[in-house]
Amino acid sequence: MDESKQLRLPENEDYYPDYLPNLIQTDEVFPPLLRKHRDIHFMESLMSEAYIVAAARTAGGRRNGRLAGYHPVDLAAQILNSLVEQVDFDPALIDDVILGCVSQAGEQSDNVARSAVLASKLPVSVPATTVDRQCGSSQQALHFAVQAVLSGTQDIVIAGGVESMSRVPMGLPRTLAEKNGFGQYISPGIQAHYPNVIFSQFDGAEAIARKYDLSKIQLDEFALHSHRKAAFATQAGYFRDEIVPIHIETAQGTIESHLIDEGIRFDATLEGIASVKLIQENGRLSAASASQICDGASGVLIVNKKGLKTLGMKPLARIKHISVLGHDPVIMLEAPIPATQRALAKAGLKISDIDLYEVNEAFASVPLAWLKALNADPAKLNIHGGAIALGHPLGATGTKLMTTLVHALHRTGGRYGLQTVCEGGGLANVTIIERL
Repeated sequence: MDESKQLRLPENEDYYPDYLPNLIQTDEVFPPLLRKHRDIHFMESLMSEAYIVAAARTAGGRRNGRLAGYHPVDLAAQILNSLVEQVDFDPALIDDVILGCVSQAGEQSDNVARSAVLASKLPVSVPATTVDRQCGSSQQALHFAVQAVLSGTQDIVIAGGVESMSRVPMGLPRTLAEKNGFGQYISPGIQAHYPNVIFSQFDGAEAIARKYDLSKIQLDEFALHSHRKAAFATQAGYFRDEIVPIHIETAQGTIESHLIDEGIRFDATLEGIASVKLIQENGRLSAASASQICDGASGVLIVNKKGLKTLGMKPLARIKHISVLGHDPVIMLEAPIPATQRALAKAGLKISDIDLYEVNEAFASVPLAWLKALNADPAKLNIHGGAIALGHPLGATGTKLMTTLVHALHRTGGRYGLQTVCEGGGLANVTIIERL
């Protein structure tokens, strides 16, 4: 190969995105002979970037509320249609659809992502797959989409999630199997490693509250602020650009658009929250300081440079960093703390560099412990409220939070946003984006 046509990589490490390993310059990865003749297109794919060009979500529906009559497949299809309509492009260009879903049974079984494609306006040529990383499922879908477009094997991918907790109750795949004699996931091997341990998110949430010395009044106050921030954001119209109208039939037979998150208590008071029964005897958390059961769907459109050029769109954000970390499965919900610390180090950023954080409010103790451990600014956390007020539609939460984060950065003018979600099994995904 003519050396004048070889790709010259800048020597300044700051040039490279966080996800491009410095190893590409080393002899271990590229021996001298291979480096001399390496393929320019392969190197260009390594230097690619991933962008978000559209992001949308439904307004959350309470359990047995306004979205309970909507089949989850059709709910997800509405998001797919909306993302295509926002960008106005030929949907046949979509290389894949990756959706998160936790309770993959009944109406959410048999690859709900593919079912959503078949129920949408997308052509049958568009493939789809469903992933389960518990509460971070759609955030993981986003990460898989990012990895796909960065590899150059795909250019345009939809990542999202769906969960109808009204129609497919949380834990149904497990409880239904156990009820019918088909066992459970706790194997003899797991029992050998964790003898006499019951894996419980409720125990984990309480353990975090004790470990980080979070009082019941602090947890209740955090819950109140979640409702107040969500109520303010709703009344100010901050969610208007991110919510996809879902047409529903009311009990009176009229057709309405579902546009407001149904879980927000606009009249919430500290006294009312404090009066709710504790989840555990002598505990500190109640249903009022925990995330709400919720129906919803969400999604983002992820592209690389080639996809961006194909669509002719200006991106909303660039993906700066993606990672996931395993942690103690017993305390379970603490993983966002070490995951964030590692993510910031890998991205070359400090917590003070981040303008907005979205930390899922599975329980109030999770984001409060995160704030304390990271010494983060409470004024930057979940500025439009979180799952305590807006709901936590499990498999849809990851890209729901990302949709809100992208739009909030554009509204406030911030540069960097960080999102993390605690997940069953002691896991946590972290995504850092840069507003463009």
